[in-house]
Amino acid sequence: MLETLRTAWKIKDLRQKILFTLSMLFVFRLGSFIPIPGVDPSRLQELFQGDNLFGLMNVITGDALSRFSIFAMGIFPYINASIIMNLLTIVIPKLEQLAKEGEEGRKKIAQFTRYGTVLLALIQATGMTFTPFIQQAVINRGGFANFTIIISLTAGTAFLMWLGEMITDRGIGNGISLIIFAGIIAGFPSAAAVLIETVRVGEASIILAVVVVLILVGLLVGIVGLEEGQRRIPVQYAKRIVGRRMYGGQSTHIPLKVNQAGVIPVIFASAILTLPATLAQFIDQPIVNRIGDALTFGRPLNTVLYFMLIFFFTFFYTAIQFDPMKVSGDMKKYGGFIPGLRPGRPTAEYLARVSSRLTFAGALALASIAVMPILFQNATRVNMMFSGTGLIIIVGVALETMKQIETHMLMRNYQGFMK
Repeated sequence: MLETLRTAWKIKDLRQKILFTLSMLFVFRLGSFIPIPGVDPSRLQELFQGDNLFGLMNVITGDALSRFSIFAMGIFPYINASIIMNLLTIVIPKLEQLAKEGEEGRKKIAQFTRYGTVLLALIQATGMTFTPFIQQAVINRGGFANFTIIISLTAGTAFLMWLGEMITDRGIGNGISLIIFAGIIAGFPSAAAVLIETVRVGEASIILAVVVVLILVGLLVGIVGLEEGQRRIPVQYAKRIVGRRMYGGQSTHIPLKVNQAGVIPVIFASAILTLPATLAQFIDQPIVNRIGDALTFGRPLNTVLYFMLIFFFTFFYTAIQFDPMKVSGDMKKYGGFIPGLRPGRPTAEYLARVSSRLTFAGALALASIAVMPILFQNATRVNMMFSGTGLIIIVGVALETMKQIETHMLMRNYQGFMK
C-alpha cells in the first residue's frame, strides 16, 4: 500500500489534487478556531458536551460548535438542503424534468440547493442566536451583536459549501463528505487521550482498553464489508442492427449494493432522537423533562428507537434512490433483459424483491453497527472513542476517496490499491 501511495505521489496532476484537497481541509480546520466576535465560548461548554443535538453537531463539526467559531453550524444546512431537493425532485414534475436534462439540469438543481442552503443557514443561525444558552454567552447584548452572530454563522456555512465544491471540482474525493470526515477525525486525539487517562487513573484496565480497540477494528471491517457488499444481477443485451452496424449482444450486470442508503439513515435517526433531549433543556416542565430524560443518548428506550429508526430510514431512503420500474424500463428500451425473466413488469417485480431482501440485511447490519458501541459503552463505562455514526461516515468517505485515487491511477496503467 505504501508503494502504491508513493506511485500516486509521482503522478503530477494527482499530486496536485491531493495537495489542493489537504490545503482546503487545513483551511477548514483553521476556520474552526476563529471565534465569532462578541461571544464568550467558555460559557457554552456545558451545552455542547451533552448527548443532545448540539453534541451531535459538535462531533461532526470537529468541536467548532463548542468553540462557537465561524464554522459552528458546519455543513448541516447544505446536507438538509440537498435532502430536501432530492425529495422535491421526486414530488415536483418540473424538478424531475430538470434532473433528466443532463449536465445543465443538474447545474440548475445545484444552484437551487445553494440558495436553499443559505436560507436554511440563515434560519438556523437566527434560531441559535436567540436561544437562552447563546444569549448568556453574548458579551454585549444588543441588536448589532445578534446581527453579527447571525451573519457570521451564515457566512461560515456558505464558505464551507464553497470549500466543499472546490474540493470536488479541483481536488480528490467528495468535498462535503471530506469536510465531515475531517471534523470527525479531528476529535480522535482527544477521545484517545480520554481512554488513556481512564486506564492511567485505574478506572479501566489495559485489557479492557485493548478490547475497545479490537471492537473498533471489528466494526471497521464490518462496515467495509457492508459498504462493498453487492448482489450482481446478470443482464443480457440482445443483438440489434442499426443501419450497417450491429449493437448489443454483450453480457453485463446490475450491481445492487447491500446498503444503498449509505449513512443518511443514521444521521436522520440521530437528529430525530436527540431533538427531544435538546428541547427539554429549554423547557422547564416535569413531563417534558421526563420524556427528554427517557430519550437521552444511551438509555434503553433511546437505543431501541435508534435501532428501529435506522431500520425504517434505510428502507425509506432506498425506496427513493432505487426505482425498479425505471431500471426495468431502461433495460427494455435498450434491448436488455435478465435471463429467465420477461422484460417489463416481471423484471421490475424481481428487482424489487431482490432489493427488499438486500435492504433488509443492510438495514439490520447498519442498525447493529450503530448500536453496538452504545451497548458496549453502557456495559463497561469506557469511552469508545468513535460512535457508530462516526465510524460509518469515516469508512464510507475513505473508501470513496480511495476509489477515486484508484481510478486516476488505472487511467495511467498503474496498479492501484485493489489487487
